[in-house]
Amino acid sequence: MKFAASTTAMLATLLANTSAFTVRQSSAAAAFRTVGASRPFSHATKPLAANVMKLSEPQKELLDTVDVFIFDCDGVIWRGDSLIDGIPETLDKLRKANKKMFFVTNNSTKSRAGYKKKFDSLGLDIPAEEIFSSSFAAAAYLEQTKFKESGKKAYIIGEIGICEELDLIGVPYIGGPADSEKEPNMGPGGKLEVDSDVGAVIVGFDRFVNYYKIQYAQLCINEENAEFIATNLDAVTHLTDAQEWAGNGSMVGAIKGCTGQEPTVVGKPSPLMIEYLESKYGVDRKRICMVGDRLDTDVLFGTDNGLKSLLVLSGVTSEEKLLSPENAITPDFYADDINAFFQTEESAVEST
Repeated sequence: MKFAASTTAMLATLLANTSAFTVRQSSAAAAFRTVGASRPFSHATKPLAANVMKLSEPQKELLDTVDVFIFDCDGVIWRGDSLIDGIPETLDKLRKANKKMFFVTNNSTKSRAGYKKKFDSLGLDIPAEEIFSSSFAAAAYLEQTKFKESGKKAYIIGEIGICEELDLIGVPYIGGPADSEKEPNMGPGGKLEVDSDVGAVIVGFDRFVNYYKIQYAQLCINEENAEFIATNLDAVTHLTDAQEWAGNGSMVGAIKGCTGQEPTVVGKPSPLMIEYLESKYGVDRKRICMVGDRLDTDVLFGTDNGLKSLLVLSGVTSEEKLLSPENAITPDFYADDINAFFQTEESAVEST
């Protein structure tokens, strides 16, 4: 359950060899328009619109050809603080089938240690080394760019997860939860003074974002030339199982709006995780499947990095949106949820 800074260092070394890690929003948008437009699907079973097949023979179509599953968390494993029905049993079956599994979330509110606690609270015994968050990716990016050596500090719009990951690598920071109740002086002659040593502004999901934080970040970027870093661009997220909530894209959008700058994005669809898995476990990316509920992060992460991809409908993406003629990001398969991996097997048992 221990999260050592050495793991971040290893990822940082890998980052030095992959220029695609700092994915700009503009390139992601271009990928959204083009990815999947001409990709062939050799093992189709139920042809639908947008060249996407619904998983119908999971053993043949998926399990026989995949050694490693990378799961998004929100909308795939849980919704808000509620575990999706059947998940423990499905994960147990995958382990018994000797499949490797990793859990990767773009939500930066928790560190890897924090997410380990959440898995535990939901009754899921997930090893610490299988968990990765975008707060961790932000720390790895600062490690790769030798930010600590610059003598600068980071300003955080975000929650405790980013703070805990920066603590592990010894990068100083200000902001975050400490600024949640601050208000700028906007009376006559009022101004907000910022620390001139801020060299990076990290924007992660922040349920306590306020005008003070936005103004502070704006000044650091526009006047102090701090680098603008976003943990992710997710438009919506699952804070509860009752509805969708505005995601980090709204926080990043506020900073884009007042600075006119595009951020460096460090979460999915960055190739960092794939480079790490290849290096540490010697896995073949062609036998890795990315499973998620988002087209522009999870599925794009798979298609951009040469992985198989499967979209589940248990999160933010509807079947209508997936199969729309306007959608250009196409996974290899889609399913209602990951319990579909074994539904054919269960149906056969029930019929005997």
